[in-house]
Order: sequence, then C-alpha cells, then structure tokens
Amino acid sequence: MGHLVKIGIDGIEPEPGAPAADRLVSGNPQFRTWNAEEADGGLYAGIWEATPGKWQIVYDEWEFCHILSGRSIVTEEGGDPHHLGAGDSFVLRPGFRGTWEVLETTRKEYVIRL
Repeated sequence: MGHLVKIGIDGIEPEPGAPAADRLVSGNPQFRTWNAEEADGGLYAGIWEATPGKWQIVYDEWEFCHILSGRSIVTEEGGDPHHLGAGDSFVLRPGFRGTWEVLETTRKEYVIRL
C-alpha cells in the first residue's frame, strides 16, 4: 500500500444512511458515504452525499468539509445560517450544535478527526 490515497468513489461501495429519527426536522434525507481512508487514531476521509431534508447535527469530532456539488444551509444554534455550495470549504469543530438543511442534493469531501 502506498502513501497516497486518492479520494473518490470509483471502486468503493457506498454506505447508506440517514439522520436518526429523533434528529430529523423535515423531509426524508438519505445519505451515501464513500470512505476512502480510515487511519489509526480516528482519522477518516472520503465523500459524503445527502438528498434534500433538514436534521439536527451535534459534533464531538473535528471535520473539514469541501462542497463538490449541491446547495445546503448549515446553521449553528443561536447563529446565522451559512449558505454553502460548490467550492465552499469549512471546518466544524467539536461542540458544534445546529442544523444541516440540504436544498439540492449535496456532495462533499471530508476529513474527520475524532
């Protein structure tokens, strides 16, 4: 195994998912996750996609995100909404609480550190 891992969906079976029922705010969002890297110490990288809907999010981990396509709104409790689309990058820090609303199916690259 080499030291360079390409982040993509080719050859990786997506893991299906959805928000937990008690976090769902509206719609019927469905997730697909292509994990390209899982390293010792709780490091993950890959691609995630969600269909329209809105749900509550709570982060105990650190996550870097880069939106590849779609449109979403991420709002921290007590904060202003952040309208996100293709080309936008951001970090969600441990302790983040709020909502994620997918307006148009959204695909992102991510790196998570537990």
